[in-house]
Amino acid sequence: MAHAFAPGGVLSRAAAQFRPRGGQTDMALAVARTIRSGGALVVEAGTGVGKTFSYLVPALLSGERVLLSTATKTLQDQLFGRDLPRLVEVLGLPVRTALLKGRASYLCLHRMETARQGALPDRASLRTLARIEQWAQTTRTGDLAELAELDERSAVIALVTSTRENCLGAQCPKFRACHVNQARREALGADVVVVNHHLFFADLAVRESGMAELLPTVRVAIFDEAHQLNETGVQFLGEHLTTGQLLDLARDLLGAGLQLARGLADWQQLASGLERATRELRLVVGRNAPGARLRWVDEAPGQVEARDWREALEQLQLACSQAMAALDTVSEIAPDFARLLERAGDLARRIERFAGGCEPGAVRWVDVGAQLRLVESPLDIAEAVQHKLLGAGQEEDDGRAWIFTSATLGDDARLSWFTEPCGLGEAEVLRVGSPFDYATQAAVYVPRHLPKPGDPAHSAAVAALAAEAALRLGGRTMVLTTTLRALRAIGEGLQRHFEAEGEMEVLVQGQWPKRRLIERFREGASDGRPGCVLVASASFWEGVDVPGEALQLVIIDKLPFPPPGDPLVEARAQRLQSQGRSAFNDYFVPEAAVALKQGAGRLIRRETDRGVLVVCDTRLASMGYGRRLLAALPAMRALGSKEEFLEALARLGAAADVSVP
Repeated sequence: MAHAFAPGGVLSRAAAQFRPRGGQTDMALAVARTIRSGGALVVEAGTGVGKTFSYLVPALLSGERVLLSTATKTLQDQLFGRDLPRLVEVLGLPVRTALLKGRASYLCLHRMETARQGALPDRASLRTLARIEQWAQTTRTGDLAELAELDERSAVIALVTSTRENCLGAQCPKFRACHVNQARREALGADVVVVNHHLFFADLAVRESGMAELLPTVRVAIFDEAHQLNETGVQFLGEHLTTGQLLDLARDLLGAGLQLARGLADWQQLASGLERATRELRLVVGRNAPGARLRWVDEAPGQVEARDWREALEQLQLACSQAMAALDTVSEIAPDFARLLERAGDLARRIERFAGGCEPGAVRWVDVGAQLRLVESPLDIAEAVQHKLLGAGQEEDDGRAWIFTSATLGDDARLSWFTEPCGLGEAEVLRVGSPFDYATQAAVYVPRHLPKPGDPAHSAAVAALAAEAALRLGGRTMVLTTTLRALRAIGEGLQRHFEAEGEMEVLVQGQWPKRRLIERFREGASDGRPGCVLVASASFWEGVDVPGEALQLVIIDKLPFPPPGDPLVEARAQRLQSQGRSAFNDYFVPEAAVALKQGAGRLIRRETDRGVLVVCDTRLASMGYGRRLLAALPAMRALGSKEEFLEALARLGAAADVSVP
């Protein structure tokens, strides 16, 4: 292992920019030891360490069957399409690799055919479907990621992919050619399988219900971007029911009934009854702000009349029962009806579950938007990890190795932010610092003159600061917001500022697909186009890699504390308080520290990068916990005044050959 990472070793042939780093070698040796002896290892590897090589090389050289899980499908594609093949080649190993995603990532040939027979919403959807049909003739994998021009927000995707609910399984007329089954077969025969966290936990939940396993059994499991594990896991280890699932059932019930069993039941009445009961449940909740979460501690969610809620659920139960009775009479006519009967039964079971009380140790809420989402969730994944992964309570250790790594896993020596909710308190912990010289490469500035974060004028002030700074840099600016409201306010403020002269292009999350936004931002001022300011929230705080001079200024609008009114946040805080602990110090501050560190991580991506981080929240400088949050950031030099900030921008602009006003 040490030889592989040494100067002139095999890794120098894998990447032209490879440089031996002590931290990278230390991590690789720790991973190798864990694979050999078994157990759990948690590694926080700072930006620039090269953690991908640090876990891939020992995993490949071990000769074991390996499961690699990462946070997103994009990172999956990068691992499988770039990093793994490169290392397999230079190491000269006869290793079979496979890529496995969730079924929603693969074209369903059967549903593609039925989509043409259904009513598509507009001409653009017809053109998209035609492009997919053309691509379907040549694709080997059926992975929709091959269609680079396909907008991930397109409504057509749901029509040409399957879900666990509507998949016909072995009864499907396209079963032999099914891309999902082909991907699973390849995974079962591979030495290294690349999955994502969503698929991993979905399989864990499915396995628990007695269905066939989706993923092969392996002795070594490696989780990259592990900081997302807890939040991903709680999505799948609880229970949920959406009005969208019920409306989909009504639509598919009507379509299959009229096409395959017309006249054998009043399909129109059954579908409309189910649709009407579903919409009535939505109306009972009433008007709420988009994205609102209603805490649900009693018989009904907050702000909802209990009797109305109970009656709406009873009507849904009745509509599902009537649909099931009709489907039972025709279930042998076509596999579509047998699958619809299973779906109706599963939804009826979930309705009954939510009509009863919440499980101990869980929390319930309702997500309110165009549709409702009823959720019952565990507070964390600790119990699932302990019993379903690590095998706590088993008489014998199975010798499996579990490696968890990310650039950001906490702000204390034991990485408690990650290890505690993930049930990894006994795991070995290793922290590997970044090799970057942050004191030279980056600076941090907290503007003291801005309004406080709760002031209505705060977003306008952030937009003004961003506009002035972006002009001095010729763009190269990313603004990260903590809320969608701030995203809109700052985005609109910047657009108003620059709309007359057109001297800057303001990109706002949501106007284009994420991939297109990042591509345009990386291009910056080129080919006669102006520089760019990107305003984004949520997923842009992590996983966005813009190295070089394309990004030199990251502005964060507020400290990213968890929203205190969120039901899951409230339940976690209450649990800590019941244990005699401080919810603020043990939950809110660590959450903010990790999120702040992730956002700041967008700035410096290479040894040659230079930039400034601006946190537009005076609490970072005035409150006692601000020191803890600053300590969680890389050791950047501090800028104490606006004059120092403008001087730093001038130096960046001069180095990038930007004409500074």
